[in-house]
Amino acid sequence: MVFRLPSMITNTKEIVLKRRNKIQGGVPKGHLAVYVGDYNEGKKRYVVPLSCLSNPAFQELLSLSEEEFGFSHPTGGLTLPCDEDTFIHVVTCQLDSPGKYED
Repeated sequence: MVFRLPSMITNTKEIVLKRRNKIQGGVPKGHLAVYVGDYNEGKKRYVVPLSCLSNPAFQELLSLSEEEFGFSHPTGGLTLPCDEDTFIHVVTCQLDSPGKYED
């Protein structure tokens, strides 16, 4: 039996992100809810750790969000204007190296 460890890690992180989405009663302390995805396919809600805010790639997504939506987001929450794959890549890179962007 052959195991592909990188793909297993990526799939596991994706499952964790989606499970956080299903937490009842709101967003846990130390986390932030964001909406990601295409308008045609619908937005998906993700809950990410606040540590992502120090990631330059995540900060760029926030800047793009401000340019596109200002402070009036169509879903009522923070909407990131990128596809789901890009978002997952940015977040999993942050999770791979959690202390890399912290001061």
